[in-house]
Amino acid sequence: MMADALPKVAGKLTPNAPLAPLVWFKSGGAAEWLFEPKDLADLQRFLRDLDPKVPVMALGLGSNLIVRDGGVPGVVVRLGKAFAKVSKSADLTLDCGGGASGILVSSTARDNGIAGLEFLRSIPGTVGGFVRMNGGAYGGEVKDILIDCDVVLRDGSLVTLPVADLHYTYRHSELPDGAIVVAARFKGRPGVPTDIQAEMDRISASREASQPLRSKTGGSTFKNPPGHKAWQLVDEAGCRGLTLGGAQVSEKHTNFLLNLGEATSTDIEALGEEVRRRVKDKSGVELEWEIQRVGKK
Repeated sequence: MMADALPKVAGKLTPNAPLAPLVWFKSGGAAEWLFEPKDLADLQRFLRDLDPKVPVMALGLGSNLIVRDGGVPGVVVRLGKAFAKVSKSADLTLDCGGGASGILVSSTARDNGIAGLEFLRSIPGTVGGFVRMNGGAYGGEVKDILIDCDVVLRDGSLVTLPVADLHYTYRHSELPDGAIVVAARFKGRPGVPTDIQAEMDRISASREASQPLRSKTGGSTFKNPPGHKAWQLVDEAGCRGLTLGGAQVSEKHTNFLLNLGEATSTDIEALGEEVRRRVKDKSGVELEWEIQRVGKK
């Protein structure tokens, strides 16, 4: 796709942009084009004028993602500073940009005496990603705190979707394809900042103790099947520490895959599929990927 076939932008448009540095696994190919819009109007204009046949994908902090080695065709949109603001908008409500991190959202909630958003402290992603995936941890889920979100559709139009329209289930929403979450309103309950901080510290310590946070990983690999814990099924199938190429099942938390250094995305995805096969053989349970896999193999 030639540059002259693309709409003019006020932000930054990079051809053949390596995505590995932008994702947690530090593996995978390039985006045909990487677009970092200057502001909301820039994003809307670009999508409106872009050939409707060109695929568009949003990229947040790249935590829950395998970018395949063949790269991602079309345009990858990454929301920068203009979309990373968080402020109190009404009683117990925060107005959050789609590019804001979970840490910023939970800290702003604490500073404003808003409890119930502490769990976002532990999700390594952006508001856009949480809203799309119904992100959750430590007893909280986005569906419990979301009022509504602003979404730019593939044709460039801006719509506000109430939480009911997203039809949330476990780690899944019915957000339209190619839609990009640019803002969301989260509502909590009254709290005392010191208590909120104590809960954030507890979550942080628990995460540090149980998860391989210093490694190149993608977060939780598989969804917990009804009545089971994914890590336990993986462990019982004898997969703790299992390696394939440069990829390994974490010995610290078996629902995490690691890039030991030089793993390709093909290694990581193949290891995940091998784990799924072994779990199916051992327990009869079909594990579902929680990590998104995108691009060409």
